[in-house]
Amino acid sequence: MAVHARGMITLLPRFEPGKALELIQRDQVTTFAGVPTMYTALLHHPDREQFDVSSLDLCVSGGSALPVEVLRGFDEAFDTKVLEGYGLSETTGMGSFNLADRERKPGSIGVPIGGTEFRLVDDDGGEVAAGEPGEIAIRGPFVMSGYWERDDATRETVRDGWFHTGDMATVDDDGYYFIVDRKKELIIRGGYNVYPREIEEVLYEHPAVREAAVVGVPDDSLGEEVGAAIALKDGESVSQDELRAFAKERVAAYKYPRRVWFVDELPKGATGKVLKREIEAPEAG
Repeated sequence: MAVHARGMITLLPRFEPGKALELIQRDQVTTFAGVPTMYTALLHHPDREQFDVSSLDLCVSGGSALPVEVLRGFDEAFDTKVLEGYGLSETTGMGSFNLADRERKPGSIGVPIGGTEFRLVDDDGGEVAAGEPGEIAIRGPFVMSGYWERDDATRETVRDGWFHTGDMATVDDDGYYFIVDRKKELIIRGGYNVYPREIEEVLYEHPAVREAAVVGVPDDSLGEEVGAAIALKDGESVSQDELRAFAKERVAAYKYPRRVWFVDELPKGATGKVLKREIEAPEAG
């Protein structure tokens, strides 16, 4: 749309928060699009207040779930509004969005757009009961016809014209969708389902936490234990026990992370998305 409107686009070969802030100031950038880890990095950059970012009018987040605490913090610090959307390569990036002229619901990926339809389904492909989490299935003009020379993968994901995303979500009475987590990242602890994003949202509320990733850790008695890799803000400190207690007060007893460890940075891909498959829990001490 920027090209169509003859707008200027500033591209970064690789995201670096200080350079991004410099370019926003230099080019008077009005719209910024990024993934959640970029918003976290900009929000917590030590020299953020030295840059004039008042030109920012709209920010768009996608690629993975944006923690509500980061969204609210960014809104306040940059005096702008972050709108979150959802899409996949298989849906040509289209799916749902928090539209600028409608109510924005923090934590929501918005409503289906562009003639796209959403359903929430169970493992058998049937629609789940109202209020229950289900896998997002998408149908619409932007959905792929199939994977190139991979008929088996196409049959697995595209059923009766609906593309099954592998993402779990709920929908409210207004038609806004809320991502719960990736289906493959569900932690089953002693027979109970634990969705990592719920625990991550709680951990982000702690004032010392910059980034958090919750993963399943193999456990001999429970099958899986809830683990959390934590990156702290510069100059902040907190103990593992304090973080466990903080989470325990805010979630059900079986959900809080028993295993907590600290890292300098969470592993990320080229686009800045956190790579949970590369997170390894240290040996229990």
